[in-house]
Amino acid sequence: MKYLLWLLKAAIFFTLFAFALNNQQDATVHFFFGTQWRAPLVLVVLAAFAAGLVTGVLGMVPRWWKHRSAARLAQQQALQPMASAPTPTPNTETTPPHGI
Repeated sequence: MKYLLWLLKAAIFFTLFAFALNNQQDATVHFFFGTQWRAPLVLVVLAAFAAGLVTGVLGMVPRWWKHRSAARLAQQQALQPMASAPTPTPNTETTPPHGI
């Protein structure tokens, strides 16, 4: 199974490498106000992938914070009854000292 996974990883790597070699032509990305960026097509695709990845992660951050704070609140509520439970105090007048 380990060799099969290495074979799959190698196949993915060589596929992406062949994609990069086949897309070395310059591509022009036109931005606003007449600005443009010229770069090899593979870099343009990589930049678009990275931008999408960053956008996805930043989109998940608020929900992650919400779940994290909810988990912290649930943990505090679970620990609170144990901390506030009254501990029985021994009556020193009726019980003999320990060890006697």
